[in-house]
Amino acid sequence: MKLFFRQSIFTMLLFAASGASLAANYFLCVQPVLPPEQIEQSYTPLAKYLTEKTGHTFSIKTYRNFLTYWARMQKATDMHFILDAAHLTDYRVQRKDYKVLVKLPDTVTFTVVTSEENFVFEMEELISKKIATMASPGMGAVRLHSMFPNPVRLPFYIEASDSVDAVAKVIDGHVDAAIIPSPLVGNYDNLNSVTSTDPVPHMAMSASPEIPDEVALAVKQALLDATKTPEGKKMLETMRIEYFEEANAQIYAGYSELLEGMF
Repeated sequence: MKLFFRQSIFTMLLFAASGASLAANYFLCVQPVLPPEQIEQSYTPLAKYLTEKTGHTFSIKTYRNFLTYWARMQKATDMHFILDAAHLTDYRVQRKDYKVLVKLPDTVTFTVVTSEENFVFEMEELISKKIATMASPGMGAVRLHSMFPNPVRLPFYIEASDSVDAVAKVIDGHVDAAIIPSPLVGNYDNLNSVTSTDPVPHMAMSASPEIPDEVALAVKQALLDATKTPEGKKMLETMRIEYFEEANAQIYAGYSELLEGMF
């Protein structure tokens, strides 16, 4: 009886210790296409949803710009889960051993815009003109770089901290054009669209190799099941996302090649 009691106590202590170790704090990082405060506001519902569904605590982590983001990416050990564009998702799969979990549906493009008073019909008209873009390795800068392959026929690239800043520079006349994610164009009624890039797979959620497999799986399942529960539907509606869909590294394979020649 005494031996049984001791074994029971040991089992409970072991269970408590293992249970305590299961709960952890994780950062959910998002590419800096918008101002940090706007990203935090937009993606906090996602962090709260994952916290409720997995039993772990998720916090949104933001970055000032793509230069800071890129530098942090090279040495960070706390970029646990990342929601990012195709080329950087593939880069982390190839170089950092991240695992792709899910993605936003469909594809995404970038659009070059001017003010409504400054109609431009061909990209060649912007040679030697000022174009606002977020710094490399943002997808906008990468795509803009490919539009002007001739090194002696280039526009002047003006760095914008984010897409909102890029549009503001166009509207106030500081630059002649800007390149921004295409979904944002509809938020403004005073922009002229010049051209849009080829589509790439939409943003993916990937997990650091530090993350235990069971935690990554719990996050993946929670996102795939979001349309099935009231709290999941509320999160998706708040974020204006239809659903998360199954994804893997193969979908993003090769897009890291867009970074060649950028650094």
